Formats: sequence, structure tokens, C-alpha cells
Amino acid sequence: MKPIMPMLNQGGRRCGAALLGLILPAFALLAADTNAPPATVPAALTPEQMFEGGTNSFNNWIDLSAGGFISGGNKAQFQQRHQTYGGAFGGIEDFHYQTDLAKGTTLTTDGRAIFDNDDYKLSLSLTREKLGYVRFSYTEYRTWENGDGGFFPPTGTYYPLSNSAESLKHGDLSVEAGLTLDNLPKVTFKYEHTFREGDQSSTSWGFAQPALNVTRGLSPSFYDINEHSDIFQLDVTHQIKATEAGLGLRYETGRIDDALNTYQYPGQPFAQELTDRQITTYDAFDVHAFTETWLRKNLMLSSGFAYSDLDNNFSGSYISGSAFDVSAPIPNPQAAGTGYYGLQGGSHLQEYVMNLNLLYKPTEHLSITPSVRVQQEDTDASASGIEYVSTPQLGALPPTVFTAPFTANSDQNFLEVHGRLDVAYKGFTNWVLYARGDWTDGQGNLSAAGGPGLVPFFGTGISLGTQQPILQETDENYLYQKYSVGARWYPVRGVTLDAGGYYKLNQYNYNNGVDSTLNPDLYQAYLVMQNFETYDGNLRLTLRPRRNVTLISRYEYQYSTINTTPDPVLGLSGEQTSTMTSHIIAQDVSWTPWSRLYLQVGFNYVLSQTKTPASDVTQAILAAQNNYWTLNFSSGLVLDNKTDLKLGFFYYRADDYTDISAAGVPYGAGGEEYGVTATLTRRISEHLRLSLKYGFSRCTDALYGGNQDFCSQLVYSSLQYRF
Repeated sequence: MKPIMPMLNQGGRRCGAALLGLILPAFALLAADTNAPPATVPAALTPEQMFEGGTNSFNNWIDLSAGGFISGGNKAQFQQRHQTYGGAFGGIEDFHYQTDLAKGTTLTTDGRAIFDNDDYKLSLSLTREKLGYVRFSYTEYRTWENGDGGFFPPTGTYYPLSNSAESLKHGDLSVEAGLTLDNLPKVTFKYEHTFREGDQSSTSWGFAQPALNVTRGLSPSFYDINEHSDIFQLDVTHQIKATEAGLGLRYETGRIDDALNTYQYPGQPFAQELTDRQITTYDAFDVHAFTETWLRKNLMLSSGFAYSDLDNNFSGSYISGSAFDVSAPIPNPQAAGTGYYGLQGGSHLQEYVMNLNLLYKPTEHLSITPSVRVQQEDTDASASGIEYVSTPQLGALPPTVFTAPFTANSDQNFLEVHGRLDVAYKGFTNWVLYARGDWTDGQGNLSAAGGPGLVPFFGTGISLGTQQPILQETDENYLYQKYSVGARWYPVRGVTLDAGGYYKLNQYNYNNGVDSTLNPDLYQAYLVMQNFETYDGNLRLTLRPRRNVTLISRYEYQYSTINTTPDPVLGLSGEQTSTMTSHIIAQDVSWTPWSRLYLQVGFNYVLSQTKTPASDVTQAILAAQNNYWTLNFSSGLVLDNKTDLKLGFFYYRADDYTDISAAGVPYGAGGEEYGVTATLTRRISEHLRLSLKYGFSRCTDALYGGNQDFCSQLVYSSLQYRF
């Protein structure tokens, strides 16, 4: 979709400057009129009125802002961290206008337009009491992500993608109307159009050779995104005695045209550019209904039902070439390649969901809430295309592209039943007790067939043949359960103690009835069992030793494991494939020593480690560390009845980086980041406020050898006029 405001793309800065040039002098005149000597001596203001700038409460306002960043170091990382284009920006930060056009008829307008950050919003709403409303809304904004690749410490080689961050534009346009007549069904209709356009970073890096005979996954990649959808929604609700009922219809159609672009072996004679393009068009229809009924004063029953039908048509290709988005593979004398093109297919999904919830309060202090949810899902899919293997120059043999058609189809269905029970009791003095149980039991099956495809090429001169067709049938059942308990205790005034914890187990069992891939060259239906188990406990202590002091201490412990059992035909035993241990310590202090001053300090310390058996046999995989601590400080001071000062400081430190570049790609943050902000607000009059802000931040990370370090300064001002 093209932007709804093209002037923001061409000539937007000139229009914005002209707009500011017209508005600011008007504000200056208004401010001058407001500051004129009053004809009579006004009544004395209360402290609250003095701090707010006057006795009047204003419903409308406009904020004009301007500012800019000055940054050094890695610009792309700075843009991602601060989510800004960088440099100067400004415009209308916030606008709100509300007025009564007639008795019972209200017009409301909200808006925002920040130039050079591509941040725009406009909403209009017209409401008539006891009749209905009409709303229009448009939002457009941009996000930034650093698309750079990795760093190889032994040679100091860094793989940047671009000097600037990858940017992705998001947009949403909607029109909604509602009819709200008394004693009649409430009817609403909404149309919404959404889109995303631009580039987005990816951590699916390609291969690179930073040193002789060294290959690492360090080369950058990025997504080329072009997506849009149109949504039509109709909802009707009505109250019938003690029952509220509703019915809704929803239709969505859209197109997703995305590509993952990867630079493969940059700087080498056999460099390639890989394009993995996936295009999907879809139509989704949904109908849903609900009821809520008070059977008694202490007993409520609610129910819901939904049916969804989704049709997808997809196409795509995975091609390596001398440029992105080549239409077909071309023989490369220097490099081999594998992939596919001409992919065509479709899928169909039908889903049925029903849920029932009961709220029962047998006594004043006890509440019991059982619920059940049943979901049935059926899916089928089919696809066809052409697989290729490209061989390089082999002696006297010229580079060649081998091709073979392939087909694939699958059917999947599952039935899932989820139950939940919540119990809360407040009958003990100064105590609140609660417990919850969650259970999910599911079963389903998947059948898949495909072939033939080409035998993979391993760099020899052997002629390539086709594979045997693949057949797989797997029955699956899984059990999810989670049990939570907790209590809140008020032992004395000013003291609150919260304690709780939970146990969670997800277990998946697979029966691979048919599997034609039991040979060394293909990936088998590998698992017969896998479970994820977690134990969690937490404590929270809140102290208020004085009215103006609050201390909050928190500790949480979490231990998780993953156990995996492969198919016995492979001759492998079960294994605990992962363990994760986490400790989280937090302390927050708030102190208001004076009515004009407050101080807040927060400290968080996290110790977390994930370990797998692979770290015992290879240096390329280490136990994953996620240890870090943060410190936050904020303060507010009322300098006088018209002036406020706010100060902020934050600090982050992680020391989890380990250089294993000799064996594999190093991971883990070795980062440090800190920043300070100062904001001064001056109430010039009851209508006019001026705000000035300064900020400084610095970020370093050893993982990228200093190549992503940056520092930045922010100077920012805003002028608010209330009316």
C-alpha cells in the first residue's frame, strides 16, 4: 500500500517547517495574552493547582517537539537500540481535540506526525449518545534492526551489512462504525488494512571464510518483506434478561511476499547470493459466538464457540546465484549449489473450538472457577517443484545443473482438551491463598509423502541419481500439566509477603508407524519421546517502614530440564539433552523525603545457565550463559511552583562472552551499557508548558570486537499548549 500521506515522503520537511512556522507565532501571541496582567486579583491557588499551572482542567492540547541525536560508532546498532533514524527530527508529538458539536454528539481527534522518524498517527471519532459512533484511524511507523553479521577474533574480520540499520515500515488503516440503540442489539462493523514493507535483519547467517581453511557462519543475511492484509469484521451483541450473547463474523485476505537474502562466502571467488523466497496468498473466514449467564447471584456460566477456515496458496524458490532473486539456477564454475525453484502448492485448515467457564462463589471468601476447552484441527497440504544440484568445474567436466521434479503431500489432524481450575480463599485474617491447575491432553497423527528428488552432491564426479520416495506416518499424543500455588500475607502494617511457585511438565510421545528414511543419508522420524520439566519458586517482600519509604525485594529460582528418547531402531539411548538453572534477585527502593522530591532505585541480578551434553564432547558448543545485572535510578524534584526537574540513570552489564572462534561461532553477550537523562519542565502559564531534555548513552559488546560499539547524545525540546 502506498503511504496515505505522500507529502510526508516528498516535501514533508518543507511542509513541516511551514506548519511549525505558522503555529509557533500563534502560540507566542496566546502566551503573551495569557501572561497579561489580570483585571482582578485571582483567588489563591492550592499547592496542587500551582504544580499543575492553574485552576482550570483542559481537555485539549497540542505538543510540538524538535530534537536530534549526535552519535558516534556503529550507526546501525545505535538506530536499533534507540529506534530512530538518527539526526534531527520533530513535528507534532501529540495532538488531542475534543468538542461537542451538538447535545450528545462529540467529535474527538488525535494525531501525531514526527518527521524523519516516519511516525504518524491520525484518528477521528464521532459519537452520538444512544445512537452510535463512527471512527477512522491511520497509523504508520518504522522500526530499525542491525543487519550486520558476525566477528572472527583471530583475524579481526567483521562482516557488516550496511552502514545504516535495516528499516521496516508498518501501517494500519481502519474504519469502524457501531450502532448502540437502547434495548436493541449492539452492532459494529470494522474494516482494517495492514501492511509491512522494507527490510528486517536475520540471525540465519551464511557461511564465510575469515581465514585459510576456516569456515564459520558469520556472513550477514536479511529479510525483504512485503506483506498486506484486508480484514472485514461484523459483531452483534445483545442482553436478554440475565444472559449476554454475541455473534461475530470475520473475513481476512492477504498476501505475504518475503525473501531471506544471504551473502554466502563474501570476498571469495566462489561467493554466492542465496534467495529463499516464499509467497503466500490466503483467505480466512471465522465465525464465533459467546454467552454469559448469571444462573444465580453467586454462579455465572460463560460459553464460546468458533469455527475457522483457512485457504493458502503458496509458491517459492531457493536459488543461489551471482545476484539476489535470479529466476533459475545458473552453473557456477567456482561453487556447488543446491536448492529448488518452481514451487507451487496449497493447504487447507479447518478448526473448531469450544469452551465453557463456570464462576462459583459458595461463600463470601471462597471462589472456584473451573473451565474446559476443546479444539479440533484438520489440515491437508500439497506441493510440487523442481529440485536442483549445481556442480562446479570438475577437471574437463563443465559446470552443470542437474534437475528433478518433486512432489509432496501431507495430512494432519489433532484433538486437544484443556482443563483449568482456579481456587482463591480470603477467609483467614490478613491472608490470601490461591491455587491453580492446568491440564491439556492432545492426540493426533501426521502422514506425509514426497519424492523423488535428487541425491545430494558431495563434491565428487559421481553421476547424480534420484532418491526413493519418502513415506512417513506418525501418531502423536501429548500431556501438558501445570500446578501453581501461592499466598499473600500481611503480618503487620507496612509488611507484605508473597510466596509462590509452580511445577510444569510437557510430555510428547510419538509412534512412527511408517518411516522410509531409515538410512544414513536422510533425517529420520527421530523421536519417540520428549519432555520439558520446570520447577519454579519465588518470594516477594514489600516493606513500608515509613509512609514515604517503600522497599520491594524479590527472589526467584527456576530449574528446567529436557529429556529426549530417540527411536530404538537407531540404537541410541535416552538422554537428558538440556538443563537450565536460573536465579533472579531484584531490589527496588522508593523514597519521598519531601513533597517536592522523590527517589527510586532498582537493582536486578540474573544468573542463568543452559547446559547440553554436546558441551562435554566439543569445544564448539559451550553451556549457554545468560548472567547480567541492571541498575536503574530516577528522581523528580519540584524546583518551584512552575518548574520540575527529572533525572534518570541506567546501567547494564553482562559478562557471558567466551571466544571459541577456533572451534565454532562464539556467542554470549560481553556487553556494557549505561545512560543518563535530564528533563526540565517549565509551566510558562496555565496554557503553555516548555520541556527541555538531554540524554547520553554508551554501549559496548565484546562479542563483535568493538565493531558494534556506539555512543549518542540527545537534545530534545517540546512545547505543549493546553486549551
